[in-house]
Amino acid sequence: MPNTTKVKELSSNQRNAWFGGFTPQSEILNGRLAMIGFVAVIVIEVVSGHGFLHFWNIL
Repeated sequence: MPNTTKVKELSSNQRNAWFGGFTPQSEILNGRLAMIGFVAVIVIEVVSGHGFLHFWNIL
């Protein structure tokens, strides 16, 4: 079965450009923001001694 994946080659000035949609740049940013969120929740739980939802008085 031949490889049918199409990869768009970017020039050096387009490499850091922001493209919307499901692109590698947006997925990397989404993953990094998720990691920051998880670390923030863990820090809140350790510092406050309560769970995240109790800290914000949701539960």
